[in-house]
Amino acid sequence: MEATLRRTVTNFTDVLFPVSKNAQDPNQHQILKTGNEYVSNLPLQMALYFNMFFMPFWLTSILVCFEIKYTRLSILYVIVLIAIYFVYTLIEIIRLYIGYTGNLTERVPELAGSWLLTLLIQFPLILLLTFNDDAVLLPLERAVHIIEALFVLFEVVCGYFAIRTMVNYQVTKFHLRQFTDLEQLPGEEVHWHDGYDSYHQNLLT
Repeated sequence: MEATLRRTVTNFTDVLFPVSKNAQDPNQHQILKTGNEYVSNLPLQMALYFNMFFMPFWLTSILVCFEIKYTRLSILYVIVLIAIYFVYTLIEIIRLYIGYTGNLTERVPELAGSWLLTLLIQFPLILLLTFNDDAVLLPLERAVHIIEALFVLFEVVCGYFAIRTMVNYQVTKFHLRQFTDLEQLPGEEVHWHDGYDSYHQNLLT
């Protein structure tokens, strides 16, 4: 199940983040310094780090505000808000974890999965919570929603460029390994022929 999910995310990433022509060119291997270059995105890592600390404060604030305005909400909005808070909190924990570890360890599937959760689920939900006046938004509630929306928006934009850079780096690294392996083949072939010629001369003498 996990392998299938990773394969699906990887295939989707290849379509959504096409590799640049420079990364596909083996002659560009000089731009890659294996073992010395890190492609983890520092602004994205900082945003995810501070977002993890802000998340408990956001959750506490909305629960307090929900308790205050509970009697002023219709039954429909009570059910909708509870569902949104539950889904948002659950997805937020998952996406922050896989995004933080994926960016830190330079793993494209995890980072791409976090970016997709941010763009397709968290961003629409936080906009709905921020601008839906029918939910009787309190000042504290609107303030924490705006801050959370800024975090999410920044992570969407920064995450896109982080994944694109990481994909190009991985492709360049793959071509570099192939190029290095091909360079080693002629040397190994010559060494084999030298050994064979020496053995053949010994038999003749």
